Amino acid sequence: MWQLRTRTAVGMLVGWLALIGVAQAEEEGEWPRGHYPLPEEGNVIGDTYTVTVENYDDTLLDIARRHNVGYREIVRANPDVSIWIPGEGTEVTIPGRFILPDAERTGIVINIAELRLYYYPKVDDSETPRVETYPIGIGREGFGTPLGVTETTMNIKNPAWYPPESVQREARARGEEAPSVVPPGPDNPLGDHAIILGFDGYLIHGTNQPDGIGMRASRGCIRMFPGDIESIFDRVPAGTQVHIVNQPIKIGWDQEQPLVQAFPPLEEEGHSKSALEDTVTRLNQRSVEGLSFDYEQLRGLLDDPSGRMISLNPKPEPDRKHDTIYKGIYAEIALRRS
Repeated sequence: MWQLRTRTAVGMLVGWLALIGVAQAEEEGEWPRGHYPLPEEGNVIGDTYTVTVENYDDTLLDIARRHNVGYREIVRANPDVSIWIPGEGTEVTIPGRFILPDAERTGIVINIAELRLYYYPKVDDSETPRVETYPIGIGREGFGTPLGVTETTMNIKNPAWYPPESVQREARARGEEAPSVVPPGPDNPLGDHAIILGFDGYLIHGTNQPDGIGMRASRGCIRMFPGDIESIFDRVPAGTQVHIVNQPIKIGWDQEQPLVQAFPPLEEEGHSKSALEDTVTRLNQRSVEGLSFDYEQLRGLLDDPSGRMISLNPKPEPDRKHDTIYKGIYAEIALRRS
């Protein structure tokens, strides 16, 4: 959790330029990366795709940042690719398909289990309703990001950082002295932009360590890539609703096809038996008769959550061949006993 003394926010052209970009996108049929029209039906946006590494010096984190995904997302999607030297010519999967969180589609929705922020900007009648999504960093174990509904209270450009007592205590334990204030600049962990939340002491802010986006690395605040928070900074006015949820298991629908996206639970939690039962209940709510799906496949997804969006298979048909074999065996045993 960061402590921050507020300063007067300075207006910028970034938000205005972003709005122009969206308007042009609607006219040209192309949208900025991470921006999507809200689906008329269902709750699935984006696509998974692959890119080829063209520069030998590129790391997997460089590629992730260019394609709007965070550390854990890119690593889980490419378990056999080196983080630091993926290698020229290597195919890299970009996990760019998302199930919208089960929350009101207004303001900002943050799913801490997914390490992702969703922003639903207000639009007028002439605009297409849309959602923007960005990778984030959240509080590490022991410094959890709070859950619930709050709102933004103030936007601050070039914030100063006042290290909280926990930081000062850790510094003293190392035989060091933490500064009482860190002014704006490259050493400031808040970056160049901060949005203050109604939760006392918690912010959405930039960072001077962008490689930590997509990880649990903060003291409870929500971190964004510098360019990402800059893009929304002037478009998120004070009073914008912020809903922080913890949804490690998301259910989506592509027409009538059920989809499941399961993320590893936070370290202090776990996918329990009740999580499986709850997921089955949510799937069955789709129809009066209940949904036919492969229960064992679903259980496997929750036992080994990868964050990948998986289409649930129909319930497998009984193996008639094996039934016939078993019946023949039982009949032979009965004859031998008679």
